[in-house]
This record gives sequence, structure tokens and C-alpha cells, in this order.
Amino acid sequence: MAFPTIDEVQEMLEAACEEIPEAFYDELNLGIHLESEALLHPEGHGDLYILGQYSVDLIGCQISIFYGSFKAVFADADRDAVSRQVKETLLHEFRHHMERRAGERGLEIEDEEELASYHHEYALRVGGKDASG
Repeated sequence: MAFPTIDEVQEMLEAACEEIPEAFYDELNLGIHLESEALLHPEGHGDLYILGQYSVDLIGCQISIFYGSFKAVFADADRDAVSRQVKETLLHEFRHHMERRAGERGLEIEDEEELASYHHEYALRVGGKDASG
């Protein structure tokens, strides 16, 4: 089974967006975009892809979803699994948006902890040890 095209993933993203309450879009003035590229995490080791990103700058806030990252990470997934992951990623980025608006950092802290765990697991793999000790 071939990975969904960028147009099919765009349709998945639009369907997921329709399920988000309108009030959540307040202050998301730059919208939600599906980008074609794959985006590697700058602190990764060449195997950690960024699926979605919430960004804030002087002109506003936006959510970006990276098609190329999905294709790299979920190459063998079926259409339903890709659709679920698109929705999960969108909700994750919306949580960043809502927490920023509320002055909270809970998800940022969770993301930092997941990155630390990734580095720990990588060190174990590279060091020739397995996770069981």
C-alpha cells in the first residue's frame, strides 16, 4: 500500500481541523499549514522527525504539519493510522497554542522530558547497552 499523497494528507488535516472548536482558533492568525518537507529535530541524531510545530513570532501564531516527516516516520502505516496520527499531531500543536494563551508550560515540559528520554535511549543504543540494563 502506497503512503497517502500530500493532497490526501491535506484532506485528513482539513477533516481533523473541522473537529476543533472554533474558539480554539482565536489568536491563530497565521493558520494551519501542511508543509511538504521532512523536518529533522535539530537536537536529534538523524532519526528524530518533527511531525508538527507551533510557532509564534512578531506577526502571529501558526501550526505547521510536515508531510515529509509523516512519510518518513509512517511509511508503512495504513491510511487510517496516518489519519489518526495527523489528528493527534494537530491536537498536540493546538494544546501548545492553548497553553501559550493561558500562560502554561505543561506540554513544553512533557516535550522536554520526551526529548531527554530519547537522548537517554540513544546513548544506551550507541553505548552498546540495552534498555534493560
